[in-house]
Amino acid sequence: MQNRSSILVLAATASLLLLSTGCEKLRARDNLNMGVNAFKNAKFADAVNHFKTAVELDPSLASARLYLATAYRSQYIPGADSEENRDFAKRAMEEFTKVYEQEPNNKLALQSIASLHYDEAQGILDLENKFKKLDEAKSWHEKILKVDPSAKESLYTIGVIAWAKTYPIRKKARIELKMKDEDPGPIKDAKVRATLVARNTPILEEGIAAMRKAIEVDKEYDDAMAYLNLLLREKADISDTPAIAKGFSDEADSWVQKAVETKKVKAARMPAQTGIVQEEPTK
Repeated sequence: MQNRSSILVLAATASLLLLSTGCEKLRARDNLNMGVNAFKNAKFADAVNHFKTAVELDPSLASARLYLATAYRSQYIPGADSEENRDFAKRAMEEFTKVYEQEPNNKLALQSIASLHYDEAQGILDLENKFKKLDEAKSWHEKILKVDPSAKESLYTIGVIAWAKTYPIRKKARIELKMKDEDPGPIKDAKVRATLVARNTPILEEGIAAMRKAIEVDKEYDDAMAYLNLLLREKADISDTPAIAKGFSDEADSWVQKAVETKKVKAARMPAQTGIVQEEPTK
């Protein structure tokens, strides 16, 4: 009889626990929905409170944590130097990272972490520290490409980072050699040029390859065409001879033209895509 009573008590306790868990999950969903409504109305402080409550009630609710991270992220201003702004970035990064730890293939979490690192780099003035932060962003974009090899935005950003890490160094060398922007390349001083070749070439080749792949994925990726042009001009200015430099410059010019033509094609297509009916002009 005593054993039977113990079993009944345990069963009742288990039922209460299940009921309590179910109620908490329902409350988590309610807070998630209230948070989404607040977020849509740009009431970020209210949204954060609702999302935090949802996460506390149901830690497994990845969507609530993603929204919480995004609410923090929405309040972060790249380049703004204040403790509050840095805190928004820190909290967003912590929450996105927790989602990533729960779901390593969550593309939204990966993209958010990568873009947050990139945006943080924009506010760093010291070049070496800026480059380190850009490398962090690049490493997360590489994780995205493992999940989705055709993620064109990640390919594009890796190319942009390559330009951001090479252009300032080459520009500085030109200034120190008293070469103006309009002065033809390549850089005249052979020793300086050799140093730039050793440092910049691997970065540029990786960036150029990423941009070409992005354009393979999207044949009308005009932003990638424009940056491919910039990367090729970096190669031109550190080439061994004017003839080699001209080859890179000519290809860069062709990508500028392709970017312009592509923009025109996309612009001409816009009315049909948006469903706008153009009226005949009044005669």
